[in-house]
Amino acid sequence: VIKCKAAVAWEAGKPLSIEEVEVAPPKAHEVRIKIVATAVCHTDAYTLSGADPEGCFPVILGHEGAGIVESVGEGVTKVKKGDTVIPLYIPQCGECKFCKNPKTNLCQKIRITQGKGFMPDGTSRFTCKGKQIYHFMGTSTFSEYTVVADISVAKIDAAAPLDKVCLLGCGISTGYGAAVNTAKVEPGSTCAVFGLGGVGLAVIMGCKIAGASRIIGIDINKDKYAKAKEFGATECISPQDSKKPIQEVLVEMTDGGVDYSFECIGNVGVMRAALEACHKGWGLSVIVGVAAAGQEIATRPFQLVTGRTWKGTAFGGWKSVDNVPKLVTEYMSKKIKVDEFVTHTLPFDKINEAFELMHSGK
Repeated sequence: VIKCKAAVAWEAGKPLSIEEVEVAPPKAHEVRIKIVATAVCHTDAYTLSGADPEGCFPVILGHEGAGIVESVGEGVTKVKKGDTVIPLYIPQCGECKFCKNPKTNLCQKIRITQGKGFMPDGTSRFTCKGKQIYHFMGTSTFSEYTVVADISVAKIDAAAPLDKVCLLGCGISTGYGAAVNTAKVEPGSTCAVFGLGGVGLAVIMGCKIAGASRIIGIDINKDKYAKAKEFGATECISPQDSKKPIQEVLVEMTDGGVDYSFECIGNVGVMRAALEACHKGWGLSVIVGVAAAGQEIATRPFQLVTGRTWKGTAFGGWKSVDNVPKLVTEYMSKKIKVDEFVTHTLPFDKINEAFELMHSGK
């Protein structure tokens, strides 16, 4: 058993608490990782807020991390002690019907136990002050050591800077993949990206790499425009600058609507606007943001009858074990940006400040 520091969420709506936790050794087909760096994501904040129907407490959150394998359980063959890895919240077992289907990346092998906050055998590897602590998204990267299933880990280039590539565990991969895998953005196309946070910037990057000629960034926070343009946005607009609904503004700006739109916020009203900003006949809108529990999307069916398509994406459609190492290689060869997404680097005990920076849009 390893004793180390972790940021424990004891209950919903309260700040994280840095505690000493005990991390049990990995069982069969499990891997114990020394986490070197982790990022914060709105998904962690969503669960911490208490709005997540799957949220269980007390829990160690975090799902964008990178580290070094400390030890492996019986039967683990893909990674060994000392390997550099990224934990994966969407695993890839290679055996379930989802993994065998090229149309999806949503491996279901450990979905039920993962959603309940447990390892695949239905137990936890974390304890703190004599209490069992739940796992989160199968990763729990807000701990100096964590245990994951062997199908939830990608071995990456040992030379990769972990404080950067940890972002490929969720946000950058999700946005980039939404553009290149889910939407399959084509050269010369016009795109609209709603929400210019980390995921939105990654979508812009993907649209640019795919050859889009016009990329319109949409956000009410104008402080984000300069960064969006650095990533490839050709122009940025705020919905608050017009009395008309944003979809009408975009339809006028683009002679009938955009070819591709992306909702990167998790707001069902914006999801509707993103669809309705698409061009009749061929426009495609991708939902990337995760809306709160119980919310529903709406539009007039005629929007779809007249040739628009509504899609969703999880982790950018990447089959995780196969593709995360390739994304790291693309970063190392400067095909995709990663460093530019990092605005602040904080010590672990300042994790609550990291969430405040995220919530304030900084």
